[in-house]
Amino acid sequence: MSNAIVTGAASDIGQAIARAIVSEGGHVVLADNDLATVEEVAREIPGTEAVYLDLRSPDSVREVASDFIERHGAPHQVVNGAAVCNGGPFESVDEATWSQDLDVVLGGTIRLSQALLPAMREAGRGSVVNIASVNGHAYFGSDVYSAAKAGVLNLTRTLAVQYGPYGVRVNSVSPGTVVNAPRRRQLAEDPHALDRATEWYPLGRVGAPEDVADAVVFLLSDRASWITGTDLRVDGGLLAGMRGLAQALDTSGDAG
Repeated sequence: MSNAIVTGAASDIGQAIARAIVSEGGHVVLADNDLATVEEVAREIPGTEAVYLDLRSPDSVREVASDFIERHGAPHQVVNGAAVCNGGPFESVDEATWSQDLDVVLGGTIRLSQALLPAMREAGRGSVVNIASVNGHAYFGSDVYSAAKAGVLNLTRTLAVQYGPYGVRVNSVSPGTVVNAPRRRQLAEDPHALDRATEWYPLGRVGAPEDVADAVVFLLSDRASWITGTDLRVDGGLLAGMRGLAQALDTSGDAG
């Protein structure tokens, strides 16, 4: 049985990833700073256990990593999925706010990777998937969050090159708009809240947590054994081209 740790496991995407890993026969440690929620998730998903993890605290990260290795050995699979997105206009984002986005999204991924990768290197195997975002590829608002996700993309390539010789693969997944808890609250108030966003997606819909989870589990698995340093865009075609913009600029075939 494979063992895995998923951060941000209280989120919709984190829960979907955990379910998908368990469906493939894995045991999952669900890590999040929202202990009450992640414990509830663990009760709902057999084959999982919940732990408190504060990715901004080096001590918390070291404690969770050491406990995992002591009880389960070097992880077979690691998913860095925790994130915060405070948003706000760039000039008005204060230092405490942008520091939190950077410290959780990028800093947390760095801390957990530093804590777990040595054991994976020693074991000579393992797969890491970092949850990035289309925001790391192009401008979609949420300026500091986007910069942090761009850092995750670069870190993914760096670690893939450094740890590949030891049998450890590192990849990332970049989701587009996904219907999660905040989006569901938005839709409850306005059922058409995402209609304008949907127009920009070539596949004609926004994503579901399961769309992301299926991609993550593929990259974690041996089916992707010759894939590393790669970002898999799970975005309904958004980054391939903006159909709405193309239609707005259409001049019936005239060039220019």
